[in-house]
Amino acid sequence: MRHRITGVDRGSPAEKAGIGAGWMLESINGAPVYDVIDYEQLTAEPRLTLGLLAPNGDGEPTKRSVAVRKSEYEPLGLNFESGLMSPVRQCSNHCIFCFIDQMPHGNRKTLYFKDDDWRLSLIMGNYVTLTNVSEREFERILARRAAPLYITVHATDGEVRSRMMRSKNAENLLPRLKRLHEAGLGFHCQIVLCPGINDGEVLERTLEDLYALRPECRSVAVVPLGLTKHREGLVKLDPVTEEIAQTCVRQIETFRERHGEGGFCYASDEMYLAGGLPLPEYEEYGDFEQIENGVGLYRLFEHDFLLMLDTAPKRGELLELDSVSGVSIAPLMQALFDKLLPYNYRITVHPVINDFFGESVTVSGLVTARDILAQWGGKMSGKALLVPQTMLRENDTVFLDGQTMGDVSEALGIPVYKVSAGDGADFLDELAEIASQLQ
Repeated sequence: MRHRITGVDRGSPAEKAGIGAGWMLESINGAPVYDVIDYEQLTAEPRLTLGLLAPNGDGEPTKRSVAVRKSEYEPLGLNFESGLMSPVRQCSNHCIFCFIDQMPHGNRKTLYFKDDDWRLSLIMGNYVTLTNVSEREFERILARRAAPLYITVHATDGEVRSRMMRSKNAENLLPRLKRLHEAGLGFHCQIVLCPGINDGEVLERTLEDLYALRPECRSVAVVPLGLTKHREGLVKLDPVTEEIAQTCVRQIETFRERHGEGGFCYASDEMYLAGGLPLPEYEEYGDFEQIENGVGLYRLFEHDFLLMLDTAPKRGELLELDSVSGVSIAPLMQALFDKLLPYNYRITVHPVINDFFGESVTVSGLVTARDILAQWGGKMSGKALLVPQTMLRENDTVFLDGQTMGDVSEALGIPVYKVSAGDGADFLDELAEIASQLQ
């Protein structure tokens, strides 16, 4: 494959070797370069021979072989047209519980894109199914020592998994997990619980199969499926009720007790809240390896918040602020924020019922601007509104419904600030900065 070089870092080994923008990279030390995974691993060596095509005026590009010497793992310094050096791989499954299939129409196109790319799993921690990975590509995963991967399992029973994902390629996951185990490559797992399909005995078998693959199988998270009100024409699924959530949590806790293992499988915070159960204590979450699945998210925030609470500057006069959250976590956040009252901060948490997706969706990350305004517009008394960053597009100020923080600020007539939802210490730092701006 050929990869167009769009830029070369100043002072880098590539610039010193005379390589420039517009050249094409073909190989490194004689090996073809398919994507960024190959590039990063092959360029870690201190001595490189690059196969390149250099521009040659109006004629055909000239083949060049360029030797480069550098420190081991020192970046080569080449930039390409895309970060992956190839297109993102889309999902080829048709999962019966797919949340994107339950999205209302008319939102920004990026919300409907389904990626299922193992390279993004390695680089960013995205969960992938491996159903679109050929045997040749899986061999490359093993050869490149790609780990840890984050793998969506659902069930180790191939028939059940295939039924849930509506893909024949879903059946061969367990043999592949065993090969990762044999190769010493770590991975984390996710199970989306669908009542009557992969709970009960199926879940028990899945957990046992994955436990047998330790230590390479590092952790497992069990999360409830999300059902919106936009399911016209989709497979009928039962929701995770309070009783089902309680049963699932008991099953996981019993599994942990039986194996004497406190850091392997977890139910998500959402599962505990759906069951009306108290969250486990901070110490029970180990290294918080499943934080992206909402496992221990609240306890981690609370721990950092309380750890740094004594450093919060005490104000001379009371500052009243508003905040919003999903319905399920609102009572816990209110109780935590009330600990700021001795420091003269009063933060009122407004739980937002999710009309956009449906009332059964209770997490904060899926709250939209229109629901905030419809339910709480004109009812806030604070000097500003605090919005957790999980409600917004990453590194942006846009809600899921396309409205912005600026739109909300204009409608409410007060400033709107984005605050950390995962780090309580960062939240306190941000709160102090916000307070200084509001003086």
